[in-house]
Amino acid sequence: MKWWDRARRAEHDQAVPRPAAGRHGRHGRVGRSALTRPPVPAIGSRFDRFEMTVTSTADFLRGTWSDLRDVRFEIASMPIAESDETVPRWSVDVPRRRIVLYRVAIERLSKAHGVPLLQADEFHRRALVEGAVFRAAAEYLGRDPFDLGADPYH
Repeated sequence: MKWWDRARRAEHDQAVPRPAAGRHGRHGRVGRSALTRPPVPAIGSRFDRFEMTVTSTADFLRGTWSDLRDVRFEIASMPIAESDETVPRWSVDVPRRRIVLYRVAIERLSKAHGVPLLQADEFHRRALVEGAVFRAAAEYLGRDPFDLGADPYH
């Protein structure tokens, strides 16, 4: 930019009235704040959604099956793999009344219609996590997972 262009621009900038600073932001709107303020933690992390799905599914199963009322549903990140062939998605400990679901194994290794769980939409993610909870509870009870759902006729 040449010196005469700068001089012409300076004259133009002085001639154009500017709105009061702080009254309006860009496009006439006041600046907006963040959705969550600093003392409030951000909601909706992957772990929070996983935990919420496991908790709500476990509550449903506890309400439906009296054998599961005293069972603890826990979440762990990854299992200690003893074999190279398969990675377990959950572990069941009947004497201790405990079911442990492995979040990373379920999220990374499960597939919805051939798509990895992390790339699936929210509905399919929730369905796969709920399915894992149902299958783990069915293994604990020694039943078929389809027997655990609410039967509308009984």
